[in-house]
Amino acid sequence: MGDVFKALADPTRRAILDELTDRDGQTLFELCARLVGRHGLTSSRQAVSQHVDVLEAAGLVTRRREGRYTFHHLDTRPLRALLDRWPQPPPPQEQV
Repeated sequence: MGDVFKALADPTRRAILDELTDRDGQTLFELCARLVGRHGLTSSRQAVSQHVDVLEAAGLVTRRREGRYTFHHLDTRPLRALLDRWPQPPPPQEQV
């Protein structure tokens, strides 16, 4: 669970997750281009790759290799596990 919080603590990693939410299954090249174009982030391809590694270690991103391309996919199960750990309490009842 600590890996998830560490992964979410960085704004570049959150932007990567936003991009995968918007369009799942992107290559590293596509992610880099969208981070520059939509978020103004000028991280190198190597830096973005390292961010993706952290997200993968936290279970938030999976990779699928197809030929010479690697596609990145969002996996929200670790986020659901966090929500399941602390369920929403029922709203307080108004007393009449």
